Amino acid sequence: MWMLESHSHDQINAILQRRQLTALFQPIISLSEGVIVAYEGLIRGPSDSLLHAPNTLFKVAQECELRLDLELLCHSVLMQSFLDLGLKGRLFLNISPDVLVHLTRSRQVHTKVFVPYELCAKRQGIVLELTEGDRFLPYTSEELAQAVRLCASEGFPVAIDDLGEGFSSLRLWSELRPAYVKIDRHFVQNIEHDPVKTQFVRSIVEIAQSAQCTLIAEGIESESEMRLIKKLGVQMGQGYYFSRPHTQPISALPESKERALRRLSEEGTTPNESVWGRDTLVARQLILPLEPVTTAHTNEEVFLKFKLDPQLDSIPVVRSDHVPVGLITRSSLIGSFAQPYRHELYGKKSCTLHMDSRPMLVDKTSTVQEISRMLGNAERRHLVQGFIVTDNGRYFGFAHGHDLLRVITEMQIQAAKYANPLTQLPGNVPIHEHLDGLLRSKTPFCACYCDLDHFKPYNDVYGFSAGDSVIQMTANILAEACDRDLDFLGHIGGDDFIILFQSADWESRCHHALQAFEVAIQSNFTPEDVKRGGYYTENRRFEKEFHPLTSLSIGAILVPPGLFSSYMEVSRVASGAKKQAKQIAGNSLFVNRRLDAPGAPVPLHLPEINCRVQ
Repeated sequence: MWMLESHSHDQINAILQRRQLTALFQPIISLSEGVIVAYEGLIRGPSDSLLHAPNTLFKVAQECELRLDLELLCHSVLMQSFLDLGLKGRLFLNISPDVLVHLTRSRQVHTKVFVPYELCAKRQGIVLELTEGDRFLPYTSEELAQAVRLCASEGFPVAIDDLGEGFSSLRLWSELRPAYVKIDRHFVQNIEHDPVKTQFVRSIVEIAQSAQCTLIAEGIESESEMRLIKKLGVQMGQGYYFSRPHTQPISALPESKERALRRLSEEGTTPNESVWGRDTLVARQLILPLEPVTTAHTNEEVFLKFKLDPQLDSIPVVRSDHVPVGLITRSSLIGSFAQPYRHELYGKKSCTLHMDSRPMLVDKTSTVQEISRMLGNAERRHLVQGFIVTDNGRYFGFAHGHDLLRVITEMQIQAAKYANPLTQLPGNVPIHEHLDGLLRSKTPFCACYCDLDHFKPYNDVYGFSAGDSVIQMTANILAEACDRDLDFLGHIGGDDFIILFQSADWESRCHHALQAFEVAIQSNFTPEDVKRGGYYTENRRFEKEFHPLTSLSIGAILVPPGLFSSYMEVSRVASGAKKQAKQIAGNSLFVNRRLDAPGAPVPLHLPEINCRVQ
């Protein structure tokens, strides 16, 4: 044991003396502008050492009482590499709270850390990111808050890391008042499928707006996560979706990521022309221009408003900067004033006394479906009292819950009217409407026409009930391949389906669907037919005819903005791609990347792709 500790101590000393550390950088993205605004600096130990992983490196340094020296060296290496690489934007440096307090106690935070790299701090800006320190903290919360204030006064703002994890609690946020807060990756991963995580982030956004703090979402790994995070109002993000940490980090976002962010911003500024344009609050005309009151209004003034307008049930409350902070209902205020002396005692006091400080807030670009899901997980009072509509965090209007229910009912009736009875997927009318909406909003997408091969003889041999089962299985597989927040799946009829992809990884989704179908279809045949790779039937001339196992063909076309003018043109070209796919044996994908709308140029450098799933 002593030999192991001695060896670790020697390794740490060697690393410190020889500066055997490697700097990595992960970009931090402005979700509104689609540009890199900062980098988080990360450290790795020697690649041939057991101390390569940062967790092990810092744990051993702590045991050897050398963590202060190690962290200072990390800052030195990171800042030097940052300057050498010519990176633009702020540099986030991780620092333990106890190290920060120790340095500021002795006024060393500037002289020991930043003077040698003053150029780095002046040119771009340094952000000190507090990481999780010891569980038994050698300082008081006031000492840490004082250290944070000192750093801010010296021009080095502070960020707290992993909100919702470890010591980075809401209490710490309220005590330190940092310039940046990072939301823990736990609350970001699969957020689009978890209403609890969605509500958590929404609440954090509200707190950040009040605290004038910038939020950064960590661990974004998919476009659907990014979309919802941005829609909830988080300003910045980082994660594998944008870029992994690297010694030679990217200086600009890949075009596909930049395009996705730009498309989202365009949706936010022109909600009537968004992908779900007909289903947004604005397009459905559900928003009332209800005049709010401010926190300076008294209960008496609000009471008078209710008295003058018998139809008024709720009044939003906003701050002086039009950020909503609550909602006052007629029943709560008048019910309170009905009690003896309440009117006289509280009439001149602020109306915030009787407001609901946790009203439901939704962005004006939210779709009816999204709000419906939110209400399903919200408290009953939110549906009764209505909800506040915001525009980039500021008050925009008010909407009644019963108006939303009326629209939802109409949509459900409409959907049921045109849904395919076998799969319950949208039929031809909603398919055409969705296609036209995409074309009208000039949104780029990929149209995939999906068709089953050798399905009619299967239906004849195995029966229509088995055929229905295969169609339902296909619908489930295609639905699994779609991102429900981005993509649209429709059932044209029979064994024909269409997917309108907005997911950037649509091609890999198609491959996953083909692979899943190839495995799943075998359970619909007898073992003998599976082994043989097909089955025999008799044709009209009483001759035996061999039919391969049923397979899935997908014909895909890329639809850039402005190329097609109607869904009929898209349908014609997609149908041609499907026919090409069906000429490929087995489960196959054919991608027509040619712009072959009427009169459009054909770029020969974008060839078609024939692909069969092996």
